[in-house]
Amino acid sequence: MLWTLAGLSLLLATVCRAEEASPPPPSPDRELVVAVKPAPPFVVETDSGYDGLAIALWEDIARENGWTYRYQRMGLGALLDAVATKQADVGLGAITVTAERERRLDFSHPLTSSGTGIAVRGNDRGSWAAALRALISPGFLKVIAALAALLLLIGVLMWLLERRRNPEQFGGSSGEGIGNGFWFAAVTMTTVGYGDKAPVTLLGRLLAVLWMFAALIIVSSFTAAITSALTVQHLSARIKSISDLAGKRIGSLRDSTSADWLSKQGYQPRLFDDAVPALDLLDRGELDAVVYDAPLLGYRISTTYADRLRLLPITVERQDYALALPENSPLREPLNTALLRRIASPDWGDFLKRELGEAALN
Repeated sequence: MLWTLAGLSLLLATVCRAEEASPPPPSPDRELVVAVKPAPPFVVETDSGYDGLAIALWEDIARENGWTYRYQRMGLGALLDAVATKQADVGLGAITVTAERERRLDFSHPLTSSGTGIAVRGNDRGSWAAALRALISPGFLKVIAALAALLLLIGVLMWLLERRRNPEQFGGSSGEGIGNGFWFAAVTMTTVGYGDKAPVTLLGRLLAVLWMFAALIIVSSFTAAITSALTVQHLSARIKSISDLAGKRIGSLRDSTSADWLSKQGYQPRLFDDAVPALDLLDRGELDAVVYDAPLLGYRISTTYADRLRLLPITVERQDYALALPENSPLREPLNTALLRRIASPDWGDFLKRELGEAALN
């Protein structure tokens, strides 16, 4: 009898300790703080609130468990900090599971797995259209404008020196005289030398000689600029593998695992707070590649840049996407149970296709 009582006492003590160690289930009356980082297609900001894969899953699970909540928009770094310090109960977004993040907080079971992708221009294969874009880029147009301004300056000086002694070639109205001077400066610079315009004054001829020598340097520099623009455009078009990123202009997102990976590989990407500005610069030819989560790049490209940008058929590294939770969160067990039941349902594949899109899954 004594041994029986002792055993029962030990069992009751073990049960009590287990109850004390395990956190109580969340009260449906407490409003949960759900931190969200817009990252289509996982979290899509709309006029009426939020939508997307992570939002749809969370709202199903919250409804099933009777939880009330409110969304709070944050950047990715702030979201992770808020969850780690328990200022937020859940974090939703395109949140990848990493060892570094696991040391600070917990995660749900993965929603889906993909990898880091590389976006490039869709027609970047060294085409003449790509080369033409380089020649009409803002930087190159500034060179053309500066050259035109210099020709105009030489034309005005030649007109001022020649208009009285040489009215046949540089006379007439101010507009006609300056136009003739501009024509003289242009044909002299290009060494065409039609001979229809020629200075007769000493100062005019001295200016012409100085312009001839200066024009040799200017034409050489201008030719080098054109050659460089064409060469860079052709070289930047040939990104076919990870090793081709060396020396290229790369964009990525701040606080992302993609940016961390690039930094560890020795690259120095230009960092953005959102994928859209990075893809816009890629579309305009001011970046050679954007390295970021493949599902997010695929979604953006399919909805906005379908005819202009493309994802390379390579995956840099695997990434698992999950919901972020504070350590020892009482939400984790019921959330994972509901999530695993949802993943095991027959329509899970169709749900992913609907939320992520075909391009984001490929």
